[in-house]
Amino acid sequence: MYAVEMRGIVKQYPLVRAVDNADFLVKNGEIHSLLGENGAGKSTLMKILYGMEQPTKGEIKINGNVVQIDRPSRAINLGIGMVHQHFMLTPVMSVAENIVIGCEPVQGLFFDQKAAVAKVDEMIKQYGFRISASEKVKNLSVGEQQRVEILKALYRGADILILDEPTAVLTPNEVEELFQIMRKLKSAGKSIVIITHKLKETMDIADRVSVLRDGKMVETGLGMEGITVSDLARMMVGRNVELQVTRKSEGIKEAYFKVHHLTATERGSQVLKDVNFEVHKGEILGLAGIEGNGQSELIEVLTGLRKTDSLDLYMGDQPVTGDAGDFIQKGIGHIPEDRMTRGLVLDMTLEENMILGYHRQSSFENKGIFKSKAVRSYVNEKMEEYRVKAPNAQVRLNALSGGNQQKVVIARVFSQNPEVIVVAQPTRGVDVGAQEYIHNRLLDLRDEGKAVLLISADLDEVLCLSDRLLVMYDGRIVAETIPGEMSETELGLLMTGGSQQKEGKKV
Repeated sequence: MYAVEMRGIVKQYPLVRAVDNADFLVKNGEIHSLLGENGAGKSTLMKILYGMEQPTKGEIKINGNVVQIDRPSRAINLGIGMVHQHFMLTPVMSVAENIVIGCEPVQGLFFDQKAAVAKVDEMIKQYGFRISASEKVKNLSVGEQQRVEILKALYRGADILILDEPTAVLTPNEVEELFQIMRKLKSAGKSIVIITHKLKETMDIADRVSVLRDGKMVETGLGMEGITVSDLARMMVGRNVELQVTRKSEGIKEAYFKVHHLTATERGSQVLKDVNFEVHKGEILGLAGIEGNGQSELIEVLTGLRKTDSLDLYMGDQPVTGDAGDFIQKGIGHIPEDRMTRGLVLDMTLEENMILGYHRQSSFENKGIFKSKAVRSYVNEKMEEYRVKAPNAQVRLNALSGGNQQKVVIARVFSQNPEVIVVAQPTRGVDVGAQEYIHNRLLDLRDEGKAVLLISADLDEVLCLSDRLLVMYDGRIVAETIPGEMSETELGLLMTGGSQQKEGKKV
């Protein structure tokens, strides 16, 4: 018997059919990977299963029984839990309080905190989660916060877990810990659906895989025996995909983007501590580190969004000062790490977002009046070039999938041909076809002599693209290396504050 049967599911929106007659079947006690390009319908299908969206047509069975899931609370009552990519936790509350909220144990009329901590501690030991029930969530790492979200679903009785891009912000060590947890849950009889763009992870963890393409299920419950990463990519995209885009620079030139003596303070604490580095023309300098160790503050400084205590910043021999608008005018392009808060205005149209920040250029306006025809032609050209899936350029951006939103940001910045590119998490949430395109475009810009600073939590991405690599921990640059000199495990150790012995010296 299947834990989940979704048959003939259709989701029709006014301008697009997001899911087109899809069947999706999950067995009891299996890990099932749901793959697909951005906009293929994965999130929509899982939102239907979790009651966040209603199907236009189709039938859902849970453990053999036909059900109507009209809201998330109904899904929870049916034993379905969902861990979203963006966690829904209250930082100032403890682990136990976050887990039991809404289902609190009580003693008389009052919340029984002792019982809550005891129950959560019991679950933590049962699944080997290695966190403290009494710890404040704000003190936890990203990986630990994710475990809290999983525990929250399990506390509510979930036997079917949906994990949406669960490894997007984790280090390699945290990914392996998550997979160990998933295997324990599987051995306990839980059914797990994992939505991921990382095909190597599907190979590592999944028992079966289903693939959506343009809303249609092109593979349903395919066993993993004999399947390669290239096979999965081809199923997703419908063509052969170059998965490891590696092209070493043959023309690294002079140091161009120079960052010296950078310190910055927030609420009385130093968040950047005498950071010094230089990016050469014709070079991609990679910066690896776990989120929360100063990368966000560094990005804000280098794009004019944050004031510093001290900084000498140069492009060539010219000092760079001013605000974000000045930095853009001087040729510093910025792909923000969080497209939702720094990159896009979701209530505006795709067309408006595609020229945001560059809208005062003479090619887009004349004396304050937009050149509508020129803008529309430009945006339509970029939509095609960067494969942005949308009904038209006038659609509001909040109607697009996260991956297609990311493509809009990438298209906007890359198309302006900046001299320096500060690019953070460029392929977070995008499919393998888009990753291939973005990686090749970054390498093309580098080969044209641009200076590229790449900040990513995805070690595969940093190692694949970088000519040189820095590691950041606790607001400092703690190591410099060349990709290939250290293993992912060694880099992961440095990213978490450890040290590494190299030729008798501590790095």
